Amino acid sequence: MKKIIIASSSLLVLVFLVLGWLAFCGYSWSWGPFSSLHRAKVSKLDGNEVSLKIEKRQTILSGKRILYLGSSVTYGASSLGESFVEFIDLRNGTSSYKEAVSGTTRSGDSSNSYVSRLKKVDRKEKFDLFVCQLSTNDATKKVSLGEIKDGGYDIHNVTGALQYIVSYAKEVFHCPIMVFSNSYFESERYSARVEKTKQLSKKMGFFFIDRYSDEEFNSISDEQRKLYRADKIHPTKAGYYYWWTPYREKARMDYL
Repeated sequence: MKKIIIASSSLLVLVFLVLGWLAFCGYSWSWGPFSSLHRAKVSKLDGNEVSLKIEKRQTILSGKRILYLGSSVTYGASSLGESFVEFIDLRNGTSSYKEAVSGTTRSGDSSNSYVSRLKKVDRKEKFDLFVCQLSTNDATKKVSLGEIKDGGYDIHNVTGALQYIVSYAKEVFHCPIMVFSNSYFESERYSARVEKTKQLSKKMGFFFIDRYSDEEFNSISDEQRKLYRADKIHPTKAGYYYWWTPYREKARMDYL
């Protein structure tokens, strides 16, 4: 009887630890079943309460259909589910297919990896542009960087996964391809991924929007930083609309 009680107590402690960890992940990063905790937290940020003045216009992007593949930054995890994706749609009359799941990595073969989710997109879909996020999660989770290869891409490292994604998108969707980085935050691992992506863009012929190394883009005031960023990685609504969106629109228009 005593052994049963001890076993039950141990199990109960384990359950509470797991629930506590899931709640922490949900509150901090909008991951898992308790992601609503994060939403409640960020909804009170000044950058998410600001009234946005949406300026609609006719541009070379108008009428284009764009496929976006990414994680929390593409999704808008700290901006109540709205990111530059929706704002580019609203401003330019584009239509988007947003395949974004918070906390996911580009590498690997899990059901939520970039590779796996890209392969779930109907091959019959037609897109004018494919845009892929250079995930910060591969860096924070210390996924191996890998090396550039001429074939036989290893999707379990960051470089091989990106080569596979670019190759697959070219073969299946036959549209221009763009990869974009995050704004600057201190990370040697992410910096190494940015440098590798620069090399890869030249080899595979896709356009890389490097805002990580862009001093002008990252030179915002302390006041703007407080309004535009929920943390060092994730923008608020104001950050997406007034900071990220204009740069991303220009890059797409220059490329197309």
